[in-house]
Amino acid sequence: MKNIIKGFILLFLLTGCNDKGKKQQNAAEDVQMENLRKEKAAEILSKTIKAHGGSLYDTAHYQFVFRNKEYTFNNKNGYTYTMVEKDSTGNTIVDSLRNGDFKRSINNTPSDLSQKDISKYSNALNSVIYFATLPHKLSDKAVRPTYLGETVIKGEDYDIVKITFEAKGGGQDHEDEFCYWINKTSHYINYLAYSYQTNDGGVRFRSAYNPRTVDGIRFQDYINWEAPVGTPLQQLPELYEKGKLKELSRIETGEVQNLEPLASEE
Repeated sequence: MKNIIKGFILLFLLTGCNDKGKKQQNAAEDVQMENLRKEKAAEILSKTIKAHGGSLYDTAHYQFVFRNKEYTFNNKNGYTYTMVEKDSTGNTIVDSLRNGDFKRSINNTPSDLSQKDISKYSNALNSVIYFATLPHKLSDKAVRPTYLGETVIKGEDYDIVKITFEAKGGGQDHEDEFCYWINKTSHYINYLAYSYQTNDGGVRFRSAYNPRTVDGIRFQDYINWEAPVGTPLQQLPELYEKGKLKELSRIETGEVQNLEPLASEE
């Protein structure tokens, strides 16, 4: 009887060790697969950035108009973003974001802003430049890319790359999630989607149109589509093709100018 009990105990211990070993092996395989997905995503993003402008982004100095406001971005020595607008009373408002330092002036007079307003206005300015210069910022250290596989949209093949952000360096909206559908042949971003948490959250899908290249850098406009909150981002292309998304707005960058054209031609 004692031998039988000992046998059961030994079998139990061996089974436990085997289960533990399998779990450790599975965990190691999961980590390896995740690393491979990250490497694949990084490789695709590198080709995408090159296709849209590559190293020209590093010193780019451009101007464009978005919703009746004039924007500029200058990527020399870090970055400097500006926004100029005339308000309803005729005042000229100038916002400037230089390497994280935000300032506002009204009719050339500096404005004393609360920290809440500084955060609000700097985030708005950064967001406009971020989308206008996609995919330039997708190489930032705070970006966490993951390859999700392939799909077909309107008869063309696409790679799917998911983007999340580290809390450090990822901005105040670092909890947002993005998906990019990147054409496997051209490496252009023709579709993107994101979910956000602010103001009770939301889901958006964007389809690109009106692409044009200005002195080596590609600019394109987007139709902004709305989807119900909670819709998985990977389902959006299918809903888009079936006409089940609602057009919400147009994201158009007009009058694009290279402010230093001679530098880009060298």
